[in-house]
Amino acid sequence: MIMGAAVRADGQPSGAMRRRVEAALCLARSSQDSFYVATGGRGRFGPPEADVMKQILVSAGVPEKRVVAERESSDTLSSVINCASIIRREKGVRSVLVCSDRYHIPRCRWLFWLLGIHTGRASVPSGREANGILRWSLYYVRELVATPVDTVILLARRLSDR
Repeated sequence: MIMGAAVRADGQPSGAMRRRVEAALCLARSSQDSFYVATGGRGRFGPPEADVMKQILVSAGVPEKRVVAERESSDTLSSVINCASIIRREKGVRSVLVCSDRYHIPRCRWLFWLLGIHTGRASVPSGREANGILRWSLYYVRELVATPVDTVILLARRLSDR
């Protein structure tokens, strides 16, 4: 599971996206049957995030049939919901690893857990140096706010679906 990240104005992946995809590639090198779900819709620039990630994966030698590009999501919560549906449809999925930045992984894993999908944490190189300590700290603060908000939204949605 590769969580979306920005596409630059020139259509190239951001540093965060590249780190996340490279981590997924490293994790899957030991397995012939790895299956990738790249998630993220169209942001401010370029094609959908999932398409850019899929292109990187295929360029790195991953067979196209082993990559699903989930293009509808516009944020973390919608990515988790949409990807949980994809995971449930796939037969034989034994484990799901979430590839994202360190500040983002706890919220992603928590939301997947609320949907009954058990995940593992993928080790993604830190982007703190590239972003600076202030910006990196703001990402953590955003997660502190977003996690309970997404939790309430998800639980309310589950209750209304009953």
